[in-house]
Amino acid sequence: MKDKLLDLQKNSYSPYSNFAVSAIAIMKDGKEFNGVNVENAAYGAAICAERSAILSAISNGYKKGDFKEINIMTSSTGIGTPCFQCRQVISELFAKDSIVRCYSKNGEYKEFTVEELCPYPFGEDDLK
Repeated sequence: MKDKLLDLQKNSYSPYSNFAVSAIAIMKDGKEFNGVNVENAAYGAAICAERSAILSAISNGYKKGDFKEINIMTSSTGIGTPCFQCRQVISELFAKDSIVRCYSKNGEYKEFTVEELCPYPFGEDDLK
């Protein structure tokens, strides 16, 4: 997975931060969806790699509960975790026991369940 994520980072469009991020969402049926961060001069219009991969799966017909895991790598030397916008999307579409694996460029990783990464999610029950 490390090599796939490293290679995928080449597709990142990050001219402002020079902070490339890659993500691969893996579905329960084994299908993989790639994502990279895409920045924009209007910073709020940027999209994170995690959401890029997840939204690609949704655009291809997958639904909430179809996700098995997501693997993420940043271009920094350490292990990065998803931002809170991405955590919101992950907590909405993945099961609580789904895996979120965050890699460093040298292949080290930390593994979390969605519930560990998002212990107090905002969800549909909060809208009632």
